Amino acid sequence: MSTEPAFPLIEVSGPARERGRSYGSQAADRIARASELYHGSLARLDLAPGVVRTMADDFLTAIERFDVDQADEIRGIAEGSGVPLEEVVVINARRELITMAERGGETNGRRDDVAGDECTAAAILPEVSATGQVFHGQNWDTSPAHSEHALVLRIRRNDGPDILCFTEAGQLARSGFNAAGVAITGNHLQSDRDYVDVGVPLPMIRRAALSTEHYALAISVVYATRKSGSNNMMLSHAGGEIINVECAPDESFLLYERDGVLTHANHWESVAALCKLRDTGATNDSGLAATPCSTYRGNRMERLLRRQLPAITFEGFRDVFLDEFATPFSICRPPRRAAVGTGMSATAATVVFNAAEGYLDVARLPAVDPTFTRYHLSGGDPEILTSSARAVPVAAQA
Repeated sequence: MSTEPAFPLIEVSGPARERGRSYGSQAADRIARASELYHGSLARLDLAPGVVRTMADDFLTAIERFDVDQADEIRGIAEGSGVPLEEVVVINARRELITMAERGGETNGRRDDVAGDECTAAAILPEVSATGQVFHGQNWDTSPAHSEHALVLRIRRNDGPDILCFTEAGQLARSGFNAAGVAITGNHLQSDRDYVDVGVPLPMIRRAALSTEHYALAISVVYATRKSGSNNMMLSHAGGEIINVECAPDESFLLYERDGVLTHANHWESVAALCKLRDTGATNDSGLAATPCSTYRGNRMERLLRRQLPAITFEGFRDVFLDEFATPFSICRPPRRAAVGTGMSATAATVVFNAAEGYLDVARLPAVDPTFTRYHLSGGDPEILTSSARAVPVAAQA
């Protein structure tokens, strides 16, 4: 059992540029580590510096058009950390930039060997919760190296609700919730419409969703913003709503809960989506063909949650993310060789939250050490939780 917080807590406040400088200064070592990791990817792809610079400029322009304050915060992060602005943009647009370079022939056929983000997400309604509250969370499946530069960000704002989120250092947001009760998680999808044009990077879309006090506007920004590649985003509201948005770059599709439970992995489920686009993950060596466990992770998670009805506790909800059935191709993935390239893949973190109570629980590499750290939006230091028996019966693991 770990005796240290799973991830460092960074708190920032003030206008966008000031927040960015504070973020960059406090997380400088982790931002440098993230930059070094992605520099390695770019070097292995043999991308010319001029190509990277041009693509980073294109994405920065897209960010600025989307939200001037976000672009200002990115500049502040660069100033505070001492990491060049171009590299901070790459940290926020890494998947988009690298995949577009690969598909545009800029890498001479070389492929990125850092495992992509896969993930399994879930949310439940108050009707099936033991405390009458919404629970929401996800497993972040990626290279275990990414866990070495991640952090928890607490943002104090005077222009909107405060935010508590888990993210990679230098990024604006990955998953979390705000003081108004809006929460978001994200998982990878692929389609035949991906990575043709420069769109808004995913961390910016997630941060924008968390920056509004209105659930409707959070859904709108996820649903309507043009992206470079496909992605799945699950949203919830502490007042008692959950919804899933499967996003192609230029179109989105909605999925609703079934009797209070909503889950999703890494393949398209919307019938409308499957009629209109092609799930290239089914044939692409970085998609479903390489991670066939997506076919059962979401469905299994739903069944494990339903076995706890009529009242799912928060601990029971959280423990489902630790399920080890069919390991290493499990909901909770131990470090193993990635299906593509020479890199490694793992559940780098489990992140679950109760926005109504204002806390977020995170475990780093939970297949190795399932000790959770609790972070509070209201303030205070992280709290290391005492490990408890799994709420999912052993029989359910079979």
